[in-house]
Amino acid sequence: MRVAFLGLGIMGHAMAANLVKAGHEVTVWNRTPGKMVEGAGIAPNPAAAAQGAEVVWLCVSDTAAVEKILFGADGVEQSLTEGMIIADSSTISPSATVKFAEKLRSKGVSYVDAPMTGSKIGAANAALIFMVGGEVAVIERLNPLFEAMGKKIFRMGETGKGQATKLAMNLQIALIFEGFAEALTLATKLGVDPRQLVSLIEATMVRSGVVEYKAPFVLQRDFTPNFPLRLMHKDIRLTLEAAKEARVKLPALETVEEIYDLATEEGHRDLDYAATLTLLEKWAGIQVKGEAA
Repeated sequence: MRVAFLGLGIMGHAMAANLVKAGHEVTVWNRTPGKMVEGAGIAPNPAAAAQGAEVVWLCVSDTAAVEKILFGADGVEQSLTEGMIIADSSTISPSATVKFAEKLRSKGVSYVDAPMTGSKIGAANAALIFMVGGEVAVIERLNPLFEAMGKKIFRMGETGKGQATKLAMNLQIALIFEGFAEALTLATKLGVDPRQLVSLIEATMVRSGVVEYKAPFVLQRDFTPNFPLRLMHKDIRLTLEAAKEARVKLPALETVEEIYDLATEEGHRDLDYAATLTLLEKWAGIQVKGEAA
């Protein structure tokens, strides 16, 4: 398929590369010039990238970025043709997604929201899991692209439901990691070996994919961004905004947002979100690490 891929960040670069490897004709664009994908064409702006494409795939930072790429100066809107599909793997506002889709539908263009989970390792290994909102027939047309970038897709309902699901997923990730970080901090302060605690967690009902993935990095004090704190912070805010729109109260997430506010003030925004642990350590006067770290 002819694909315009817009956004070559931590996830997007690997996703675009996997589309090229699968034999698709890919043209890429990135807000910051200089990034390229071997085997893909490079466009100077989103409109040029979308020219002649069957599918325009976005993977950018936030709602404002998606809107600008679609409808701003030199935006995709200038190159729309009837039958084109816009697929968005960014994590953005569900209500804004519905508005974007309605605007594009009037031009004969289909819109699918397809945020994903799997972090940069999953993106590199074409093992992402997509949560998708959109019409069944349109999603089926995208299956060759999903298969090139991921291992599974879940259709969650009509357009907007993929984004709603992603916020619910990241809500859980943020809360699970916060519980893990607080447990590590308390255990360390009380003299428990954090490695032993992790081994116990992995053998009991407390275990989770979040802990399994993050524990090795935490014990080695490796806060290299698999998922930058600034992006999780953005997603927490999006979730709280969506909850407010729906008149839902999320008291635990409101508390965790305060941790992210403080971590940002401490200068950790570009580290992995696991770096929120360092605030708890600072307040407790300890440091969590494995013996060999």
